[in-house]
Amino acid sequence: MPLNEGHDGFEDELGEALRRTGDGFATEDGRELVAGGLTRGRRRVKRRRATAVISGVAAFAVVGVGGVYAGDLLGSGKGSGKETEGSSVAAPKGEGGTEGDAASVLKANTPAGTWTISDSGALSVAGVYDDGKGAAGVTVGLYRAGKSEEAGAGQVTCPDQAYVPHDACTSDKLPNGDRLMVLQGYEYPDRRTDTKTWRAVLLTKDGFLVDASESNAPGAKDSSVTRTDPPFSPAQLKTLVTASGWRPLLERLPVPPGTKPTAPPVVDGADVRATLRSLLPEGLSVVSGGGQDEFAYVVVNDGKGKSLVQINVQNHMEDVADRLIAGGTKLPDGRLVMVTEEPGEKGGAGVLAWTADTLTPSGFRVVISAYNTGAQHDAATRTKPALTKDQLKTIALSLRWSKFEAK
Repeated sequence: MPLNEGHDGFEDELGEALRRTGDGFATEDGRELVAGGLTRGRRRVKRRRATAVISGVAAFAVVGVGGVYAGDLLGSGKGSGKETEGSSVAAPKGEGGTEGDAASVLKANTPAGTWTISDSGALSVAGVYDDGKGAAGVTVGLYRAGKSEEAGAGQVTCPDQAYVPHDACTSDKLPNGDRLMVLQGYEYPDRRTDTKTWRAVLLTKDGFLVDASESNAPGAKDSSVTRTDPPFSPAQLKTLVTASGWRPLLERLPVPPGTKPTAPPVVDGADVRATLRSLLPEGLSVVSGGGQDEFAYVVVNDGKGKSLVQINVQNHMEDVADRLIAGGTKLPDGRLVMVTEEPGEKGGAGVLAWTADTLTPSGFRVVISAYNTGAQHDAATRTKPALTKDQLKTIALSLRWSKFEAK
């Protein structure tokens, strides 16, 4: 979603809200999720990704609320930090909304228990719930996905286990035309702690999102686990996000502002994946695959174990040229190419990444990595990736990618 100039404050506000309501999908960088939907944000994230292919979590905007517009995410007051225990907060009837609206709906649509609300506004709420079986962190955020149902479809599509490990996930279309995803996952993809995060996301047929998450710990990021599972069952999460009380609050969300001329269209992920598969060497079977704009991945097996292969295809990446000049070589046609070998970044023991990174004089970048495991957060399952460094280089330099280059 392109933005008018002067919207850095909006990006900061959205990033802050996502840190409160978006941690449940095991991401360690909420801003990477925001980047999926913000053109200027995407440019900053691309620069941060200069050393590797897009991270597995950021590859799935489904795991956060990327590409949505929330306006004043915390209502007119942005939350005062006041705490209220064991009682509802009255919802005001005036225009615009003030502190407490979301908290009232949250409490009215969850089982009886004690609440400590730490942050509340018209469009989001965060707090700790205790039913006597252990304190649990709970958050709800309201967003506008877009003018059509498909604008937020990725938010209610179950993620691939290769990137977001989870115990269960359902994605359904409800009788009224809304769409619902309920995910039972973890705080971290490598399960370094016992913290679970369960999440329900409702996409209404007219383009609103209600995003609720809960944990089996009272706070985010390494707070001690207090119970085996989060307090609300998947059915109770569904009841929460589909509650009619959210509707008046959703309708307060501002319509996205008008935009200036759009940037060149991003590269279609499905087309990238098809091209990648056509370039794979013989002897590999494709176990699974997926992706999104500018990105695709496949998990392959050559009979020696699964190997994740992922690729980014991006225009306007001139800002990575210095790195490739310093560490790579320049071909006769002016393209830069660099091949690297590095350890994995997602916590899997013994994971190895081989990467071929290429850049044309016009700033068109193709960067591909292969791993010696089927998922970066899992331990290595083979000595080397299924593709050699030369094979990765050949794929990245293929002229078949030129159809995606901005003219």
